[in-house]
Parts: sequence; C-alpha cells; structure tokens
Amino acid sequence: MTVLQTIAVAFAMFSALPMPQFEWNEKNMRYAMCAFPLIGLVCGGLWCLCGVLPLPELARAAAFCLVPVAVTGGIHLDGYADTSDALSSYGDREKKLEILKDSHCGAFAVIRLCCYFAAYFGLCGSVRFTPRAGLCWTLALVLERALSGFAVAAFPLAKDTGLAHTFATAADKQTVRRFLCGLSALLILALTALGGGGLAAAALLALWRYDFVAKKQFGGITGDLAGWFLQRAELWMLAALAVSQWGGVL
Repeated sequence: MTVLQTIAVAFAMFSALPMPQFEWNEKNMRYAMCAFPLIGLVCGGLWCLCGVLPLPELARAAAFCLVPVAVTGGIHLDGYADTSDALSSYGDREKKLEILKDSHCGAFAVIRLCCYFAAYFGLCGSVRFTPRAGLCWTLALVLERALSGFAVAAFPLAKDTGLAHTFATAADKQTVRRFLCGLSALLILALTALGGGGLAAAALLALWRYDFVAKKQFGGITGDLAGWFLQRAELWMLAALAVSQWGGVL
C-alpha cells in the first residue's frame, strides 16, 4: 500500500492525471522522487501512441508537442517561465529568487515560451516515428526525470521553502540518490545500445548546465529551476533525436 501511495504522491504532484486522494506523510513521501521517472514512461507511451495513429504530419507534430503538457499540466513549463524571467533580470541572487516567487508572468517568460514551443514543434515535425525512435524517446523522458530527482536529493537548495525543499527534506536522500543514480546509468547504457547515445549526452549536458546555473546564479536549486532543467533537457534531447535521425543513427 505504501508503494502505491508513493507512486500516487509523485503523480499527484508532478502530473495532471487523476489520482486517489489521501494524506501525504513521511512514509509515502520518503521515496516519491524514485517514482517520478514513471511519469516519463506515461509521456513516452502516449508519444508512441500518437506516432502510430494515422494522423496528418502537422497534426502528429502538434500531438508530439502537446503530450508532455497534457500529462504534466504544464507544471514544469511554469518553472521554465519563472526562471527565464529571473535569469533575464540580470539581478543579484536575492533579486532572482524574489522574481521566482512572483506569480506574474513577465515579458521575457512569454518570449522564451513562444520560442520554446516554436523550436519544439519544428523539431517534432522533423522527427520520423519508428519503434526504435519511440523507445529511445521514452527512455530519454524517463532519464531526464531520474536526473531531476537525483538533483533534488544531491544538489544544494537555494532556500528552505518551496516544492524542491519539501520533497528534499521528506526524502531518504541517500537511498534516493543511489536508486536514481543506478537507474540513470542503466538508462544511459540502454540508450547508447539502441543508438540514442546523443539523447543521453544531451540530458547529461543539460544536468551540468542546471548545476552550474543553479549554484552560480541562485545559490542552489529550487522547484522552478527543476522545471527549467526538465524543459531544457527535453528540448535538447529532442534536437539530439532529430540529429540522430538525420545522420542515419536512428
């Protein structure tokens, strides 16, 4: 029962899928980050479904683009928008953290989101669906969430409030780090064996950039920065998938 509740906590927080309602407690939140990658599995499964349906090319590209938004409810896009505003302010650490707390969407967030979806849609239209490409993309979506969960348990936090702090303090950090590190390693090996090493490299590069920006600009990670990382990792991995197909690797 605790395992099912742990999975439900992860899905209730990081997806828009309906979940049973119950009280969150120390037991069912302790390993919630370990269940976070399962949301990537759902996104990948729906992405593959869109790939096999007899849709027009533009409709298929739009479906590929909107599946993650539909599953997550846009929670990571919200963090991406807030972080884009904060980074575009070029203020000091306190100023950036203050912008992250502001519920309003600034001009730079709107600009970055428009650019993001233009690039994402264009790349989705450039990708040819094949069973191997679908499998690689699904594994990549799981990988980025495994890396994100690892970061919550391993990276320093910018503040002692917020979503990242809530899950980090509730987690058994050592166990979560070991599990997600091992899962990430297996996913990277699987992607490399399938010809999707470029996707794994893109995810790791995004993680390095996440760590660098978080420490240098904010003094640590926050929930908004975690969303920023996931969206950038997803875009970079999608670009890697397109390039891999153009090069005949996938």
